[in-house]
Amino acid sequence: MKIGVSSQNFRTITGHAGKARRFFVYAVEGDNNFAEIDRIDLPKTESMHEANPYAPHPLDALDVLITGGCGDGFVGKMARRGVQVVRTGMTDPLEAVAYFVRGEALPPPGAEADDHDHDHHHDEGGCGCSHRA
Repeated sequence: MKIGVSSQNFRTITGHAGKARRFFVYAVEGDNNFAEIDRIDLPKTESMHEANPYAPHPLDALDVLITGGCGDGFVGKMARRGVQVVRTGMTDPLEAVAYFVRGEALPPPGAEADDHDHDHHHDEGGCGCSHRA
């Protein structure tokens, strides 16, 4: 199993996964064991917000994506790609992955995590964030 974690700063879990370009990638190895195997650093044009929804994408290799926040549209978009999205208020990537691997529920994000920057368009298919203009 491959677990991705959105982390724009490569230190903490960050939100607005649709615009995120940086991700840790962990592989689950046996019972509750995991290790970082990769870091994804996408160009802006390859964020899920900008990428062609019908083209293959590097995040397609994930089974799970843990993020600090995203809209329901992003969750649906990733589900169609076969990736389960888990939103959390946790900020430590290793702690969040450990919770998930142990089968423990991750604490949900606070209201601020889902209140992402709306300097983007919500018309013509929108940004995938589930907010309406």
